[in-house]
Amino acid sequence: MARNPELGEFLKSRRARLHPEDAGVPSYGTRRRVPGLRREELAQLAGVSVAYYIRLEQGTADGVSAEVLDAIARALRLDGDEQVHLHRLAHPPRRTPVQGPPRLRAPLQHLLDSITHAPAYIVGHYTNVVAWNRLTAAVFVDLAAVPPDERTWSHQIHMNDDYKARLGDNWPDVARRNVAHLRFRSGQDPDDPRLRALIGTLRDRSPEFAALWSAHHVTDLTHGEARIDHPQVGRLVLPFETLHLPGDPDLSRLMLYAAEPGSASEKALRRLAETSAHLSSAELTASAAIP
Repeated sequence: MARNPELGEFLKSRRARLHPEDAGVPSYGTRRRVPGLRREELAQLAGVSVAYYIRLEQGTADGVSAEVLDAIARALRLDGDEQVHLHRLAHPPRRTPVQGPPRLRAPLQHLLDSITHAPAYIVGHYTNVVAWNRLTAAVFVDLAAVPPDERTWSHQIHMNDDYKARLGDNWPDVARRNVAHLRFRSGQDPDDPRLRALIGTLRDRSPEFAALWSAHHVTDLTHGEARIDHPQVGRLVLPFETLHLPGDPDLSRLMLYAAEPGSASEKALRRLAETSAHLSSAELTASAAIP
């Protein structure tokens, strides 16, 4: 009977964050010895036996149905990404890891080069930056100067002090979002050795990452807002969207940023675009692939 410790840890973390009053469970004014709901209370809300739920928190999910998992997700008040993650932990997918360095089609680089007034870049399945345009380097990090094996946003967010300073008071949100995304990815590809190695390195080298990892936050990266304290042009506020690349299995997504029209951030991007115009595509993406 196979056990998955990740399943048990995730369930415990979600149960601990759920206050009894939020779930409609009376506390009768008694002092509770555990944070959040008790296992017995959660089992009752989900409509399963206590013994059955305890088995799940012990990491044993043999034979558990999608309906039972959905009932537990509702009782725990999981959001969409967390519910998907729960199903993957209970029934781990088996996918073939990406082999070798990511391959970039020339039209994709041409597309990035055509975007001259906003940052845009392409990432692989490990937050590795495969290709980028001039404003990505000007706004965020000069990735061409970063060693190839550290050319991931995860490395930059958690271990690059200069980039941390550029993120300013937005760093905690960015760091949490990055760790939650890696949690989501670990559910997609639980047996991927490169993903495991990346997470292991970050846990060993960054105490902040290790603490966030233990919190079991889970979310995919779909859209959001970047806030940058740029040393040359000041505060930049840049909403972003992600586009998946289903025809490129080596790649994950295209990230596109755009300032609000007429805003100070749009004017600042135009100034940065002028100052970075001398950089060529070859200079920006030399040695971009991560081995």
